[in-house]
Amino acid sequence: MEIKYLGGNSIRQDNRPFWLKRLVSGFVNLYIKYHLAPQFETLGERPTFMGARYVEIFGKGINVGKSATFVATSDSYIRLTTWNLGEFNGKIYVDDYCLFTPGVRIAAATEIKIGKGCMFANGSYVSDADWHGLYKRAEPVGSTKKVELKDNVWIGDRAVVGKGVTIGQNSIVAAGAIVVKDVPENVIVGGNPAGIIKELDPKKQKVTRMDLFKDPKALEELYDYLDKIDLKQNHFLGWIRSLVTPSKKQ
Repeated sequence: MEIKYLGGNSIRQDNRPFWLKRLVSGFVNLYIKYHLAPQFETLGERPTFMGARYVEIFGKGINVGKSATFVATSDSYIRLTTWNLGEFNGKIYVDDYCLFTPGVRIAAATEIKIGKGCMFANGSYVSDADWHGLYKRAEPVGSTKKVELKDNVWIGDRAVVGKGVTIGQNSIVAAGAIVVKDVPENVIVGGNPAGIIKELDPKKQKVTRMDLFKDPKALEELYDYLDKIDLKQNHFLGWIRSLVTPSKKQ
């Protein structure tokens, strides 16, 4: 399994020289390979981790396809969780090319299936269970029903997808929406409870994450090339100075 770690900060300027960034990436890749990756049931080739130590895996049966991208931060962990006790044996199946951003939580007591190229914005949450009984509040899990997201679904910022929901291909869940019933393909839903607010043209050409990763090797080479250009003027003493006395630009 080849791992790609993208260090640095997209907001602040990265003051590290290219060789130092590559060295740090090597250590992080070892952390991913020997600590993080074994916690998955399966993890496809060429995953990308930004903030790998802020990705948490709880439970068994968590499967992620190839070219997944995880972007986590110290104040917004990504958490993939299954419940595997008693009568429950939760499973999470994530197909290829999916994107998880800071604060995303996926929690399964039965089964959550996520299609190719799905994207999860900051703080979004997908769950197939209530996690407590309605009348027996101390009872774990409660009611649970399978959840499925078809290919190219986009879950917006802090949106919630509840138990038993299927979301159709290419559909978008708007920021802050609460989805409690099925969503057809090629629509945007929003509100609480979520309803259709716009229909998408299924004939209009789309550019998806599947298109982005058609040639993953070329994409990695492009990232390295851009890093070399971006970090070309950086030097070690300048990086140390930016840590001790950072400026607004740094």
